[in-house]
Amino acid sequence: MTQLARPDLARNRSGRDHARPGPASATDEPWPADRLGLLRAGRPVPGWAVGTAFLAPVVLVGGWLIAGALQPASYSPMRQTMSVLAGHSGIDRWVMTAALLLVGSCQIATGAGLTAVRMPARILLILTGLSTLGIAATPEPATGPTSRHLAFAVSCVVTTAVWPVLVARRAPAQPWILGVYGCATVTVVFAVLSCWLLIAARDGGGDLGMAERLTSAVQGLFPLVVVLALRQTARDAGNQGQRGQERFRRRQAALHPHRR
Repeated sequence: MTQLARPDLARNRSGRDHARPGPASATDEPWPADRLGLLRAGRPVPGWAVGTAFLAPVVLVGGWLIAGALQPASYSPMRQTMSVLAGHSGIDRWVMTAALLLVGSCQIATGAGLTAVRMPARILLILTGLSTLGIAATPEPATGPTSRHLAFAVSCVVTTAVWPVLVARRAPAQPWILGVYGCATVTVVFAVLSCWLLIAARDGGGDLGMAERLTSAVQGLFPLVVVLALRQTARDAGNQGQRGQERFRRRQAALHPHRR
């Protein structure tokens, strides 16, 4: 009889455990954006990096336009390079030199701020900026470019052309331009422009100035495209994460109407 009157401790314990509100389980918590395979909400690229990425091509184009306007009529932007504008034979060469110094500094700052891309891509963009500073620091003599000046110029062209390959990502929910195929397409375009520039420099063709300006302008715009695409991706990911959390809260409210 004693045994029959004894309470079933296991059953009571089980009942208490079932009735007592315990800690919230993993399904009771809002879904973070990472569980949805998205980027964390926030800004992977700071606002100042957007400014430096925008400033670099604007200053470059503005520099050669202003410096070119100060040259005598004998100067031809189709045949002669920007290095002539910053060289010893240029009139008011400080204009183009200052533009190159600012462009190189902007490229270095942009590489430092691109925390959403892999470190090799950031380092390569910083090297591009250092090469641009090297071009400004080794002005071209009136007799022609020196070997050091040419080394900095070639380094700048090559690093800028290769940079899109290191930017490519396989993450989901991202713009086409940041994907493998998008970056590969950009790399092919940059390679064609770079080959055109190198061939024109080697042969001394009449389109050397045009080839240099077009190549520099197109390549200089790509960091800005990457910065804007990364910020848009993070913004979309944050919005999707917030919508997912709101849907989860509504579902929880419907399943547990007694909870406040």
